[in-house]
Amino acid sequence: MRIIAKLLFSAICVLAIAYILPGVNVANITISLIVAIVLAFLNAYLRPLLILITIPFTIFTLGLFLLAINAGIILFTDYLIDGFEVRSFWWALLFSFLLSMATSLFEKIDEYNRSRVDFKE
Repeated sequence: MRIIAKLLFSAICVLAIAYILPGVNVANITISLIVAIVLAFLNAYLRPLLILITIPFTIFTLGLFLLAINAGIILFTDYLIDGFEVRSFWWALLFSFLLSMATSLFEKIDEYNRSRVDFKE
């Protein structure tokens, strides 16, 4: 159930961030849900592989190269999905930053709510 809630929240965030950023376009809510699902899949399977391959760059840049990996995953998602458009690397970087901040906030709220429920029982 939490996975569905996270995907729905991510889809809403994708739609909201695309509405705010002029360099990112999403056709409709269905496309934003597909984007959220594809991003979840790519972040689960492709991102760890990319991080492993680029460890020297990541160490040399003190972790800043991870932002480039995130932007690359956004651009790859743009390539895979019609109806989702990111105009450049910089828009992808900003989009990935805002999306990660929103999902991180959701995770913290969810963690806090779960800890309060566990404490009451």
